[in-house]
Amino acid sequence: MSHEPSRYRISEAAEVLGVSDDTVRRWVDQGRLTAEQVNGRSTIAGPDLAVLAESLADSPDADGRRTSSARNRLPGIVVAVKKDTVMAQVEMICGANRVVSLMSADAAEELGLVPGARAVASIKSTNVVVERG
Repeated sequence: MSHEPSRYRISEAAEVLGVSDDTVRRWVDQGRLTAEQVNGRSTIAGPDLAVLAESLADSPDADGRRTSSARNRLPGIVVAVKKDTVMAQVEMICGANRVVSLMSADAAEELGLVPGARAVASIKSTNVVVERG
């Protein structure tokens, strides 16, 4: 199954990165992110957003990032998927949080979980469930 890369409006990119819309616009103006006009709206390619999200997660002082989230459902962006014939490891950035989930390779494929895809990590006890957002 083939999936088109996700595109994010400025507000959606801000939500998954845990920053303000203005911060995302500033990053576009600075060339840190590339925005394209799609149907009259500025949008950012999911894979590009995933690269930035990963770099933000690796930088503890990242500009404008939240330091914590107490929610059980964390909207985010998929930054890496490692699959073998049976299992998949899906890594997401949800605001200031890095979330890793293990699931069947079939489930990851059916959900279209690829770098840049919007997803929601649902956390309950020690289990993390990932859904397309």
